Amino acid sequence: MAHLSDRQKAELVRQHQDGVPWTRLAEHSGVAVRTLQRWAARMETGRLARAPRSDKGSTRTAAELVTAIEALAVRRPAPTIAYIHRRIGDIARDRGLPTPGYTTVREIVHALDPGLTALADGGDAAYRDKFELVYRRSTSAPNEQWQMDHTLLDVMILNDRQQPVRPWLTIVLDDYSRAIAGYALGVSAPTAEHSALAIHQAVARKRNPKWVVSGLPDVLYSDHGSDFTSTRIEHVCLDLHVRLIHSRVGVPQGRGKIERFYRTITTELLPHLPGFIPHGTGGSPVSEPTLTLHQLDDVLERFIVNEYNERPHSATGAAPHTRWRSDSFIPRMPAHPEDIDSLLLTAAATRRVQRDGIRFASTRYISPVLAAYVGEDVTVRYDPRDLGEVRVFHDNTFLCRAIAPERSSETVSFTDLQAARNTQRRALKQQLRELTTHAGSLPEDTRHSPEAAPATESAPDRAAPPPARHGLRTYAND
Repeated sequence: MAHLSDRQKAELVRQHQDGVPWTRLAEHSGVAVRTLQRWAARMETGRLARAPRSDKGSTRTAAELVTAIEALAVRRPAPTIAYIHRRIGDIARDRGLPTPGYTTVREIVHALDPGLTALADGGDAAYRDKFELVYRRSTSAPNEQWQMDHTLLDVMILNDRQQPVRPWLTIVLDDYSRAIAGYALGVSAPTAEHSALAIHQAVARKRNPKWVVSGLPDVLYSDHGSDFTSTRIEHVCLDLHVRLIHSRVGVPQGRGKIERFYRTITTELLPHLPGFIPHGTGGSPVSEPTLTLHQLDDVLERFIVNEYNERPHSATGAAPHTRWRSDSFIPRMPAHPEDIDSLLLTAAATRRVQRDGIRFASTRYISPVLAAYVGEDVTVRYDPRDLGEVRVFHDNTFLCRAIAPERSSETVSFTDLQAARNTQRRALKQQLRELTTHAGSLPEDTRHSPEAAPATESAPDRAAPPPARHGLRTYAND
């Protein structure tokens, strides 16, 4: 007999009250006549549901055995029900008490407060993560609050030495729309520089016209990592009029929205890349890594701009880009775009302006503005992901954006430039080793060796003539 709800039971009883015989109802519903009559009697008393047993939740087991069962159940590592049953059997026999059955022991263990078992299993952190209330900040407009966090990606790539490494990803996410505003990739542990580069990309207008998220947030929400709490990030937020707040120490649940994005790329993007590391493999990739950091950067940007930001989000029901552009929103931008360059971009060593421009990273950068500063020392700031142009400052004042003519139409990363230089250096070193080896195999040079000199000149009993002395040459007409 299929389980029927209280509403279905009441409907069958009403059909009988309308004149349908019990036998016909029993034939069509598959419920025994006696059961239908019992339901009708309960409806007359206004209580269709079965009355609970008076002893439900209680046990006939001695209280001291119940306490012993609960004490064994919260030990760590957690014992099995069979082990608890055997131990309680021994204890009951020693105390002359009836031995509880296996089912009784299991019911007592399963009746324990889940919070108690979580606390026993993982301590305060496990209990907090599972049972404590979480305050999730809610926003009502784009750029009202951004979240920023790091994660170690489950993929291997090749660094500039062609060695496999796991990259770090820094993400900036708009809380209201769930749109990704900016990110930064690196092969080393996150630093304040990585955070600054991610914020710079998030605030600035993107080169990709499809990626529309930009502007300054009212609030920047992050954890208590040393890079987020650095003096540099604090000064950046102060100068840009952005309120910087941190999650509680050891409590990451407030950043659940950005954690969800990490799960998205882990399940939808990374498994399709060479060098992917599935969970449970101990950090071993399923295939050989072949991507460089710059190539992974390109793949990640395409996924964010063309897929993630353009498809409906399950929590909001709208695509992140669509939601960010809603209600004719106009983002708050810095008063001067160069402000974010001076605050967020990597600072290079001082360079001197030459007549043909600035030499930086083995590249020549030019700008008409630099003509008035030939011979002056300037500071170059740049984005390591794009060396097509650099920002030039003089006495902490923005001068211009200088471009590399041969790269003005393409994007070249600093990592790629370093890799090219390293490849060239390795080739030259290999050539040097080959030439050195060849030089070592040449015949010995005996042109001026003592063995080759005439015997008369080397006789020990012949005194060497004194060196000729040159006097002052004179002329007749002096």
